[in-house]
Order: sequence, then structure tokens, then C-alpha cells
Amino acid sequence: MKAVVYAEYGATPTLSAVPEPDCPDDGVLVRVGATGVCRSDWHAWKGHDPVVLPHVPGHEFAGVVVTVGSAVTGWKPGDRVTVPFVCGCGRCEFCAAGNAQVCPDQTQPGFTGPGSFAELVAIHAADTNLVGLPDSVDFVTAASLGCRFATAFRALTAHGRVLPGDWVAVHGCGGVGLSAVMIAVALGARVIAVDVSPAALARARDLGAEVLVDAAQEDDPVATIHGLTGGGALVSLDALGSPATAVASVGSLRPRGRHVQVGLLLGASSTPPLPMDLVVAKELEIYGSHGMAARDYPTMLAMVADKRLRPDLLLGEVIGLEDAGAALAAMDHPPASAGMTVIDMAL
Repeated sequence: MKAVVYAEYGATPTLSAVPEPDCPDDGVLVRVGATGVCRSDWHAWKGHDPVVLPHVPGHEFAGVVVTVGSAVTGWKPGDRVTVPFVCGCGRCEFCAAGNAQVCPDQTQPGFTGPGSFAELVAIHAADTNLVGLPDSVDFVTAASLGCRFATAFRALTAHGRVLPGDWVAVHGCGGVGLSAVMIAVALGARVIAVDVSPAALARARDLGAEVLVDAAQEDDPVATIHGLTGGGALVSLDALGSPATAVASVGSLRPRGRHVQVGLLLGASSTPPLPMDLVVAKELEIYGSHGMAARDYPTMLAMVADKRLRPDLLLGEVIGLEDAGAALAAMDHPPASAGMTVIDMAL
């Protein structure tokens, strides 16, 4: 089959012919219809999140089941599906409780094994991890849900517990940040979008952000947020993943506020100097958000199907598989435009 492969960290991935994957007894093979190009893929490619080389990246995808393992009971060839980027083992206490996103024996296509920058991808524990797609949700739209959108959805609903009228600050308006802006607006929140890119802020405004804060121009974005909200946001997300944005997110909160760390903090950035004095004094809550289990997808997909959520509006470039390597390498530099890049296998 065709797949995009890199043999060294930082080397431009190339379109190659590789063997088709074997179908696990408890899993399926999915023919990929579309797959996202995510900053998490970039982290692996740069060596920040080590993978076994040579490697096929890709973890946000949707497609059709083509082969079913002998132990699978809930799926058949021809089913239209997507998959969380964290796949649980299906056997442990966390999977049994519906929290496969923190399964100690998890698999992650594109990280623990070959990913979806390929014609076929293998998924383990299919009965735990597959998500059926409504007919109204196309593969390109579904591929934009798997990491950024689903992570933002759970961050706001499960951890942020956002209600209508709440002030929500989103620090970093890339793919996951713009997803968070859209979802928070759909939940009725008043959204503050924070970024250094005028293009990203303009996109956030188009998605319903009430207030835009240009962190490159403001002397003290945290003070600005406190002034605009009359004391701070109730919920704040670091959707970028840097020490500066993590600290700013916590600092943006009002008493009893909730910070959710969505952006990855890896390597030298993994231990930011969070202001724990504020956490204690204001009784703040701090959460991490590591994707969303398959069992939690139906609520989100229902909102996509009835157009309360429009992830298609977050799309930037739609490219073919042959352009995937260049798109991944381009993440070394600030994006020329806002929006997610998705690979359409039909192109």
C-alpha cells in the first residue's frame, strides 16, 4: 500500500510503498478516507515524542472498515467509522469505566504503531475504540474531529463544565484553540481568544469569539482579561502548549476558576512554572485533557450532525497524500493561514 514514511527525525517524509498491516484478532483494518495533519504528528516527527523509526504518522482519521478480526462482535466490513487518537486495551478497569483515554496499555495509531498517513490502518480492541459515523458527516470533516476537536470538546464539557454566560479564555488559536472557540460559543459561553497572529484572531472572531487579545501587542494580556471580565475567566485553556501560555491561562482565572491544559508540553517545556500560590489562594482547579473516549463521541457527533457544531468551518487546506510530508515539515514555521490541514485520500 501507499504510505508516508520518515526514517529519521526531521527528515522530510516521503510517499512510499509499504506492506499492508495485519488485522488484529480483536481489531479491524480501516481504509482511510481522510486524515488530519496535526501538531502532535509534528512533535513525533521532530523527536519530541519518540516513535520507532521508520515511522508512518497520522492519528486523526476516518474511513471504512475493510477487514474484521475473529474476536470482534460489533463491526462489519463497510461500516463508516472514526477512532479516538487514544485507543484503550478494552480489558482494564479504566476501559471498563469508559475512560479509555487514560488506559495504561493504550495504543495510538501514528505513535505506538503505524498511523493513518496510509491507505490502511490497523486498530486494536475495535469493540472499545471504533465510533460509527452518521451518514451526514463526511470523511474530511470527521478527520478533523479525532484529536483537536474531540480533545477541545471534552476539555470544555467534562473538565471546564462550561455553562451559558461563562467567560472562557482560549490561549492559542491554532487547530485545537479554534475548535475550543467554536465549541465554547455553541455552549453559550462568552469567549476571549488570545493569540499573537492577527489571522488566527480574525478566524476566532468569525467563529464567535466576543473579545480578541493580541498577545504580541498587549503589555499584559492577563491583566487585560481580568479587566474585560471583571475579575477573570471562569474557564481558561492553554490550547498551544508552552510555559508562557500555561502560566497565562492559570493567571487569567477568577477565584474557583478552572484551567485545562490541552496543548502538549514536552521536553524542556514539560514543567512550566505554574503560579501555585494563585491555585491555593483562589482555590483553582487544574486539569489535563488527553483526548476523548469512544463512548463520549455520540453527544459531539449529534451536535455536528445537526449543525450546532461546524468543524468543516475550521478546515484550511485539503491536500492529497503525496503532499502530506511537505505539510508536516511546514509546521516548522508559523502557518500562512489559520485552519486545519486534512489529507483527502481521494485526491
